Amino acid sequence: MQMKHLIDILDLSVEEIDELIVKARDIMEKPQNYSEKCRGKKLATLFYEPSTRTRLSFEAAMYELGGHVLGFSEAQSSSASKGESVADTAKMISCYADIIAMRHYKEGAPLVASMNASIPVINAGDGGHNHPTQTLTDLLTIQCEKGRLADMTIGFCGDLKFGRTVHSLLNAMSRYEGVRFVLISPEELRIPEYLRHELQKKKIDFRETQALEESLPELDILYMTRVQRERFFNEADYIRLRDSYILTPEKLEKARADLSILHPLPRVNEISVRVDSDPRACYFKQALYGKYIRMALILRLLEID
Repeated sequence: MQMKHLIDILDLSVEEIDELIVKARDIMEKPQNYSEKCRGKKLATLFYEPSTRTRLSFEAAMYELGGHVLGFSEAQSSSASKGESVADTAKMISCYADIIAMRHYKEGAPLVASMNASIPVINAGDGGHNHPTQTLTDLLTIQCEKGRLADMTIGFCGDLKFGRTVHSLLNAMSRYEGVRFVLISPEELRIPEYLRHELQKKKIDFRETQALEESLPELDILYMTRVQRERFFNEADYIRLRDSYILTPEKLEKARADLSILHPLPRVNEISVRVDSDPRACYFKQALYGKYIRMALILRLLEID
């Protein structure tokens, strides 16, 4: 696999994704074989937007590969606060590190970084656009929990308009055979028109609905998302929509026994804490899977076997 950067999940072919999943599962089973693979290598985490799981899982991934981490966790602690451009930052960081993971509040910022860096750049989330490593995390989770990535019905629930994790996973899963989508959201938070057009053009089987409980019995995967306050310009709209869907044990009585519940986290109140003890809840395991797939990706981009 020849790959310099990862900006969009579609930068990867299905075969390349499968290779990364195989590598991640090997790391899970034999971590001792990878503990020195990145000795002497440095990962720069450039996070212009708050993050817990993504930043810490990248850092844990690099440390567990024997490498080092440098970077910043907010724009105000970097020269961005002095007006430095993303392009200049990427050129400068290329002098100090071997690979970059960048999260930015502006769509396209990691792409700009990749065009100016002399080292690999990973998009760790850009605005409401893309989050390819979360998608790889989701794919590894589905593969581990279901044993396949084809022939299933996936329900996406919540903020489907601004949810970059939803957009990336829809694009990725639409390339597998026999996959059907149920898109559950308020009218105001439906998927963007461009994405709807893409699904129609590819003749993907999907339907849009506002009814969560009615949809549960047909789902193999339920992908819950929070309504994201930071994407709203109007606080009143956020308050009106934030409690549109709340998953509870009572609602899950209608769901399949082998349903897998995913969530990119953080959650607010869209999944009751009473669901956490349900064996179908996979979201904390999902966070752990994220570390392993990012280890596999770092190795691939650094061209380390």
